[in-house]
Amino acid sequence: MRKYIIISLLLALMASPATLDARKKKDKKLDKRGVDVENVIADVDQPMRQVAVTDPAKQLYGEWDIVMMRKKKVYSLERAYLYLDFVGGNKVYGNNGCNTINGTFQLSGNNLKFNDFISTTESCHNVTSEKTIMHTLADVRRYSLEAQYNAEYLNLMNSKGTVIMVLKRHNLDAMNGAWVVKEINSKNVSEQNMRLVVDAVMQTIHGDTGCNIINGIITLDPTKDMAIQFEDLRSSEHDCEQIENETALLLALECTVSCKRINQHEMALLDNMGNIVIVLQRITLR
Repeated sequence: MRKYIIISLLLALMASPATLDARKKKDKKLDKRGVDVENVIADVDQPMRQVAVTDPAKQLYGEWDIVMMRKKKVYSLERAYLYLDFVGGNKVYGNNGCNTINGTFQLSGNNLKFNDFISTTESCHNVTSEKTIMHTLADVRRYSLEAQYNAEYLNLMNSKGTVIMVLKRHNLDAMNGAWVVKEINSKNVSEQNMRLVVDAVMQTIHGDTGCNIINGIITLDPTKDMAIQFEDLRSSEHDCEQIENETALLLALECTVSCKRINQHEMALLDNMGNIVIVLQRITLR
């Protein structure tokens, strides 16, 4: 996974000594482990960098949130997104902010065109009209790929080369895989052998708390980088002696709003105040 650009260093260059000291005190208060837990949304704009597309089936495959359309942010009742499926034969499906959509796409070099969209027929009142989204998709003829921080952006353009829609994908590859729960709210629980398996692509989480099997879904906020939330968490509900650890885990997962890499083998889950609620350690399943 690509390295983070540490925004706090940029801010430090512009800060006065007094402000810098205050920031250091705040960092120490929030993080007793020495882990960098600065806000995952940067206040300083970083330049976009062009990404060469050498393997479209790998680089464009998967789910993209629709975040901008004709230079305006997309606001909709449902999350507007597209899923590009190369394995299934250049199929595209997703949601136009109200209804589920399915179609196909043609891709050749930097040329891209969507075809044969069909949609469900729910009625919604969105700020961004679903019809406008569908009309914009019909005008797409080209694309380009850019990256900023840990996110990728798919720019969709019309025949004149004007960007008419921007899609965003979070690179949460660092969260994918199997983990043992090392700490919950600063308490060491590694001996409890609680394990989680995170699939950021399919947006699911499964786990074994040492007592029960848990399952849930992952939701992403397209407006925030490294934002991740665990919802609809369900347990098999067996009674156990260490049930309080399972309860603490579920509550901490529900409080999670973002994640941050600690090192190559550990990941921190943070609440909305930037506090670490869970520390995960990567494991290999056999």
